Amino acid sequence: PVLSSPGYFDHNHTLNSTGGGCPWEVSDKARLCRFLCYGSEGDIYTAREEGHVSMENAGALLSLLQEGRGAEVVEEIKKFCQDGRAVGLGPSFFALALCSQHSEVKTRQAAFKALKEVCRDPAHLFSFIQNKKELKEGMKCGIWGRALRKAVSDWYNEQDAMSLAAAVTKCKQREGWSHQDLLRLSHTKPANEAIALISKYVTKGWKEVQVAYSDKENSEEVVKVLSYLEVVEKVKHSCDETEVITLIEEHKLEREQLLTDHLKSKQVWRALLKEMPLQSVLRILGKMTSNKILEPGSPETQAVCDRIQSEAALKKAKIHPFSLLLSSENYKRGQGYQGKTKWEADSSILKAMDSAFYKSFMNVEPVGKRFVVAVDLSTSLSSIVPGTSVSTAVAAAAITMIFARTEADTHVLAYSEGALVPCSVSADMTLAQATVELVKIPGGNTDCTLPITWAAENGKVVDVFIILTNNPLWAFTASPVESLKNHRQKTGANSKLVMCGLTSIGHTIADTEDRGLLNICGFDLGAMSVIRNLAQDLI
Repeated sequence: PVLSSPGYFDHNHTLNSTGGGCPWEVSDKARLCRFLCYGSEGDIYTAREEGHVSMENAGALLSLLQEGRGAEVVEEIKKFCQDGRAVGLGPSFFALALCSQHSEVKTRQAAFKALKEVCRDPAHLFSFIQNKKELKEGMKCGIWGRALRKAVSDWYNEQDAMSLAAAVTKCKQREGWSHQDLLRLSHTKPANEAIALISKYVTKGWKEVQVAYSDKENSEEVVKVLSYLEVVEKVKHSCDETEVITLIEEHKLEREQLLTDHLKSKQVWRALLKEMPLQSVLRILGKMTSNKILEPGSPETQAVCDRIQSEAALKKAKIHPFSLLLSSENYKRGQGYQGKTKWEADSSILKAMDSAFYKSFMNVEPVGKRFVVAVDLSTSLSSIVPGTSVSTAVAAAAITMIFARTEADTHVLAYSEGALVPCSVSADMTLAQATVELVKIPGGNTDCTLPITWAAENGKVVDVFIILTNNPLWAFTASPVESLKNHRQKTGANSKLVMCGLTSIGHTIADTEDRGLLNICGFDLGAMSVIRNLAQDLI
């Protein structure tokens, strides 16, 4: 069959609906999708680069708006705001702010209508407003027109009252905006009594709330919100450690709702750890060990270990194996990046993280494509993936394992002196065994076309070729773009090529103008999302 995936032409039509052209041409729509995914329209994704999003990265976005395709842009923004699609949400908030200020009324309406879906929590909303403000900088008019006032009012009024009470006490302000500012500037008229209570609490403070509500007949919902706010206020004024701990445990309070002084107490931290989201726990394990909040053999340490290994907890927090690898290698290292924090890694925590690493594979949803992962590791084992504590060899082994374990059709190859040899990284191996397998084959020059040649010689049809290398030099016997085009023509597959320079700070193949080619510099969890999106034709 010539077409490997159903709807092949439809899909490319959607990404390239500018009419005509080759399906692999990098259209404005494709550039917009790259921008929403990782903040740049080019074909290079640099790991851990949380840059400030600006107009010069958003050329395609502007062209689409000028062509009157604003509603399409808003649909794409909504798509990339779904779980884990984009590396970060900054570009989406920027794009939505731009759409909400466009001259065409349909685009503006679509943008404001999508506000609640795109900005799910207060931090997102503050970021959207700040983007709007920065985009209006040179203009005389303000941003608080009727449409924005209505959209912000609706954002508050459509929340569930108890969730809103928690949100406004946890995330009080960001980027120079607070809830008080937004409620005041949007002239929000509360839709019900409970929202009115929260609005009064935010704008006028607790004392006024007490005066207004003490003698009233209050509805059940208002009573619930009142007692929750009372707890939040009580904690703020409490110097009694036991009382603070009881309130944290009874009402699931979070660290943002406590005073700095409370956070000097070990017992308070132990109480917080019980309900803290697992991802946050993993991030602060070093600090907790260093401050003796988690001590070897203590019941708290045991509880944290049980939680890290709990399949239910891992599933609920959607923890990705690569994310666990980064956390555990960082914890093993025994010191933070910037600060002076040092700790002696606890062996039971390391064991728990190791077991969690293998369990977390269940959180990786298969893409269901045919993959070839080609690995080239030069023998220098000292090389580290920039910004992490992970050696490039271990990172390469982990990435390879993630594909080998979750994608049924994966071939693992290793570069060996100018040729590729099949490598026995199988689904049942441990990370250590997989690393040994990859390292024992001496690498050569990384020739990006070899995997494509290998597929042709072995009669394999491949959707995605992934090359992982810690070699700073790439070699070419032929152009990767041409080889890829030939493979597509011969097999009828939608083949793509991803080149990951694990140590690299930006050596890549020149901008190729082929939508199916991407370069990744360094590696992080975002790189996994980028590969996934490319495989699924989303970018």
